[in-house]
Amino acid sequence: MLDYDLHCHSTFSDGLLSPTALVARAAERGVKFLALTDHDDLSGLTEASDAAKQHGMQFINGVEISVTWRSHTLHIIGLHIDPSHRPLTEGLRSIRDGRGARAQLMADSLAKSGIHGSLEGAYRYAGNRGMIGRTHFARFLVEQGHCRDVRSVFKNYLVKNKPGYAAHHWASLQDAVSWISGSGGFPVLAHPGRYTVARKGMGQKTMRELLGEFINLGGQGIEVVCGSHTPEQYVEFARYAKEFNLLASCGSDFHGPGESYRDLGRLPDFPLDCRPIWLAWEAKR
Repeated sequence: MLDYDLHCHSTFSDGLLSPTALVARAAERGVKFLALTDHDDLSGLTEASDAAKQHGMQFINGVEISVTWRSHTLHIIGLHIDPSHRPLTEGLRSIRDGRGARAQLMADSLAKSGIHGSLEGAYRYAGNRGMIGRTHFARFLVEQGHCRDVRSVFKNYLVKNKPGYAAHHWASLQDAVSWISGSGGFPVLAHPGRYTVARKGMGQKTMRELLGEFINLGGQGIEVVCGSHTPEQYVEFARYAKEFNLLASCGSDFHGPGESYRDLGRLPDFPLDCRPIWLAWEAKR
């Protein structure tokens, strides 16, 4: 099992646990190297870093940036970022500012299908922070009995051609990679399997075009082992990593107990021939 977990979320985005509780759970499950990668927000990093010191854990400053590429929504993770880098902080602020407008559109769409009060309900789950996302709406829908659990929400709501969906333009791929690289961080394409299995998802040709552009812009890694990938996808994206000379990353994408495909500290080893992303920052020491 890997003792690295480089993708997880706290209450500062759409996780259920505070940074302190998240780090404690990771430590209990054998994680030695942890990155907090909240969506478009850096506010939880100081608390998480302080907690990691108490557990003797190596903490890595991270973020997960929402990106629009062609007609696809992608997520780019930044690892070992500098949270004080002004272009990064200002870019993330601009993304968060757009979330409120999208949330209103999502609520309007749900209201048209007879589901009312979703905006207030979603903000209640978001703690009234500006970082409101689909997961907060999903928790409201579960609470109201429309779905069994959060994962099943995304089969019936909040996705394209379903109630609650709202198209939105996020950061460009170029901006996200440049913000991360400019801060001294390492850009990683998150959970690529989600982009290939989604309805009207990418085929191999489009995935190769994405990876080619990502590398040309300065991308360095790809998540090979992550919470939503199957064992077959570990092998598939290990092949892409080798083909495109990308470093392999790993992360549970943990959001909270009962909501995630995998818990913290429960990641299998990389397939053979993968070069781990941490080789990049170890080489800088």
